Amino acid sequence: MAIIEVMLRSLRSRSIVTASRRITTLRFASTLVLTEHDGGSVKSSSVSAVVAARSLSEDNSIAMLLAGSGPSLQEAAAHAASCHPSVSQVLVADSDKFKYPLAEPWAKLVELVQQKDEYSHIIAASSSFGKNILPRAASLLDVSPITDVVEISGSHQFVRPIYAGNALCTVRYTGDLPCMLTIRSTSFLVSTEARSVAAPISQVDLSTFNEDIAGRSRYVSHSTQDTERPDLGNARIVVTGGRGLKSAENFRMIEKLAEKLGAAVGATRAAVDAGFVPNELQIGQTGKIVAPELYMAFGVSGAIQHLAGMRDSRVIVAVNKDSDAPIFQVADYGLVGDLFEIVPELIKKLPEAK
Repeated sequence: MAIIEVMLRSLRSRSIVTASRRITTLRFASTLVLTEHDGGSVKSSSVSAVVAARSLSEDNSIAMLLAGSGPSLQEAAAHAASCHPSVSQVLVADSDKFKYPLAEPWAKLVELVQQKDEYSHIIAASSSFGKNILPRAASLLDVSPITDVVEISGSHQFVRPIYAGNALCTVRYTGDLPCMLTIRSTSFLVSTEARSVAAPISQVDLSTFNEDIAGRSRYVSHSTQDTERPDLGNARIVVTGGRGLKSAENFRMIEKLAEKLGAAVGATRAAVDAGFVPNELQIGQTGKIVAPELYMAFGVSGAIQHLAGMRDSRVIVAVNKDSDAPIFQVADYGLVGDLFEIVPELIKKLPEAK
C-alpha cells in the first residue's frame, strides 16, 4: 500500500507540473520557425510561417532557425533578421553537415535547439522542406504534429482541411510541448511592414551535435528551371495545363500565355507524370498549394486531388472541351471549347506584360 501511495503522489505532482507548464505557455509563447532559404534569401513561405507564429500570442517570442554553410547562409540570416517586425532572434547553424537540406541532420538540429531553449511551438511551412523535416523532428521529440494548418484560433487550437479540402476541422492540441505545426503559406499573407532595426543573429552551439547521423537518405542532386516567371507559390496569376495538352511541345503554349500575363506556370499531376513538365510545377494535394488572384486552367479535368491545391484562388477560369468536367463546378468562368484554338487566340490578342 505504501508503494502505491508513493506512486500516486508522484503521478499527481507530475500532472501538476505539466498543467502548470501548459498554462505558462499560454501566457508566454515562444516559437521556433524552421526557415527555408535559397540563394541568400529567405523563402516567402517561411515568412508566412512567421506571420502564423505571430497569431499564436501577442507576447510570442519568435526565433527563425537557419542551417547551411558558406556565404549564402550568412546572407540569408541577414535577410531573416529584417524580413518581418515580429522576429525576435535569428539562430544560425553553420556547418557542412547542413550543406544539403536532408531531414536527418535537420531533425537532430531541431531536437538540439529545442532541448536548450524549450520552445512552446515549432512551425514550418507545408512545403516539401517542412513536410520532410518536421515529422521526423516530432518523432525525436515524441510529440504528434498538426499538419496543413490554415487558421490559428488560439495557442493550441487550429483549423486544417480534411477530405482533400472539401471540409475543415478544428483541432485542439492537448499533448506535451512543443506543439509542432506545418502551415499553408497561402493562408497567412505576408504584410509589407518595414523593420527599422534588424533582429539579433546568434550562432547555434554545435559542439554537442552528433557527428554520426547515418540515415537512409542521401543527397543526389537538385535541378531547377532558370526562368524570369514569378514563383508558383506566390504568383498573382497562375496558368495551368493538364493532360489535355497531349505533349510537352504543346505545353509551350501555356508558357507563352504565362509570359504574356506575367504569370507563373502550373500543371496537374497527370501532365507531370506524362513528362510534359518537371514535378516542381505540380499543383494539388501531392504538389503545391496556390491561391492566386487569377487561376486559369486549360485542359484540366478537375480531379479532387488537383482542386485541393487551387480551390482557394480568388477567380478561377477553366477551358475544357468536356462540358461535364469537374473543374467547371468550382470555376467562376468556364468555356467549353478546344484549347488548341482558344489559347493561340488569347496569346494573339493579349498585350505584352509590363
